[in-house]
Amino acid sequence: MIRLSSADTTVEEAEAAGAPLVDTVRDAVAAAFVDALDDAVIESFVKPGCDVIIRVRTDAWLQAADAARNGLGYRFFDFLSAIDWMPSPFGRDMDAEQDTDSADAGSAAAEPIVAGYGGGETRFQVLARVYSLYEHVGVTLKADVPDDDPSIESWISVYGGVNWHERETHEMFGIDFEGHPGLRHLYLPGDFEGHPLRKDFPLVARRVKPWPGIVDVEGMPGADDDEGADA
Repeated sequence: MIRLSSADTTVEEAEAAGAPLVDTVRDAVAAAFVDALDDAVIESFVKPGCDVIIRVRTDAWLQAADAARNGLGYRFFDFLSAIDWMPSPFGRDMDAEQDTDSADAGSAAAEPIVAGYGGGETRFQVLARVYSLYEHVGVTLKADVPDDDPSIESWISVYGGVNWHERETHEMFGIDFEGHPGLRHLYLPGDFEGHPLRKDFPLVARRVKPWPGIVDVEGMPGADDDEGADA
């Protein structure tokens, strides 16, 4: 049983009554962030019993971190990453064979870019999650990354733990974090070209062999022996 707050009904009670879910705790958290950031907030969204999402202007990304940690007490940094909202230009050609509709295989994606909770106006977004040990509530902060200049301010002056997260995001998505002291690769060779988590990065291995390698699958050890014994 999930109770949203002491003043709210449970998720089960609300669903049984056909009533909308109300989460007064997260509603108050969202309001506090909107008040603290004022016109830097583009959109806020509360998913009852789950999350608070605040999307801020790109130029207010560092301001949002400072307000969260030093103004509102969200001192625990959880993670930072990015998302590419662009539909795959490879269509279903890059999916597992057993999940592929032959009619769709290899078709180019024609769907428009549709962002998730909190909205978005560009292909890339950065998102970071911070947590209040006092409120026992987490908040996801988001900001759009310009298509013509995939860069945004680094959070490292506010949350030291963001270091490797920004390096990974830079490596995998090609987003620059202005003010970061060293955006070196974590996983790939230094001369590697491309950014593997971009939707338009082709995974050659999936073209050579259907993902996840369902061709020429080896049997379990002893399977052949058991079949011979039955014969």
